Amino acid sequence: MKKAIFAALMTLLIAVAAACGQSGDKSEDQKTGENQNLWSSIKDKGVLTVGTEGTYEPFTFHDKKTDKLTGYDVEVIKEVAKRLNLKVDFKETQWDSMFAGLNSKRFDVVANQVGKKGREDQYDFSDSYTTSQAVVVTKADNNEIKSEQDVKGKTAAQSLTSNYNDLAKKAGANIEGVEGMAQSFQLIQQGRVDLTYNDKLAVLNYLKSSGNKNLKIAFETGDPQKTYFAFRKGSGELAEKVNSALNDMKEDGTLGKIAKKWFGEDVSQ
Repeated sequence: MKKAIFAALMTLLIAVAAACGQSGDKSEDQKTGENQNLWSSIKDKGVLTVGTEGTYEPFTFHDKKTDKLTGYDVEVIKEVAKRLNLKVDFKETQWDSMFAGLNSKRFDVVANQVGKKGREDQYDFSDSYTTSQAVVVTKADNNEIKSEQDVKGKTAAQSLTSNYNDLAKKAGANIEGVEGMAQSFQLIQQGRVDLTYNDKLAVLNYLKSSGNKNLKIAFETGDPQKTYFAFRKGSGELAEKVNSALNDMKEDGTLGKIAKKWFGEDVSQ
């Protein structure tokens, strides 16, 4: 009797396990199907839904005069969508919630200067559309600082919690703490410090928009950092379509033209 009961229980457990396995397989199949149908769904609606901050100048922000959403990333993704015969619906989202919004399908893609590092296993990415790196800024008439070796013993104005402060210290600079890039530039022009390390794109945008001729980029340093559009894992054809549009924009010069508008040089390569 006990053997019969035991056999019956084992049969029941095996049946339940098989059912669970089938349920899991079905869930994965459904997920794959949803990803495969994502492009078809977007194409049918005629709308690409884009997550972006709207507070990150010069990449995604509101124009002070018109209050319209604008910026380098905004213009690039709008041009991509145009080439795919799609309208764009921007969903402005705080950075800390950006990937949660992507995961929950609140939007189809993130356009917000996203880096790949540490995210490759979780998301799909487009080809890169921006390349930046650290630069050293000095007074325009400073001919002493031309490379990393020239920084040792000089004074650098840096935000003490930034990665650029670490670069300056590593190069042997004496550090003058400041609250941001604007204060760093002010101290350089006053002759109170010699240089500052900062992001190339931020510096280029400042120099172009301000017309300031008293400062210059003395040299670039560090490893280039590339940025990408981010998609949910398995977005497949959508990512391929975006890459195709990006490639066309690179080949016909449109991407470089947008970059020059915002930064004064082509930072798309």
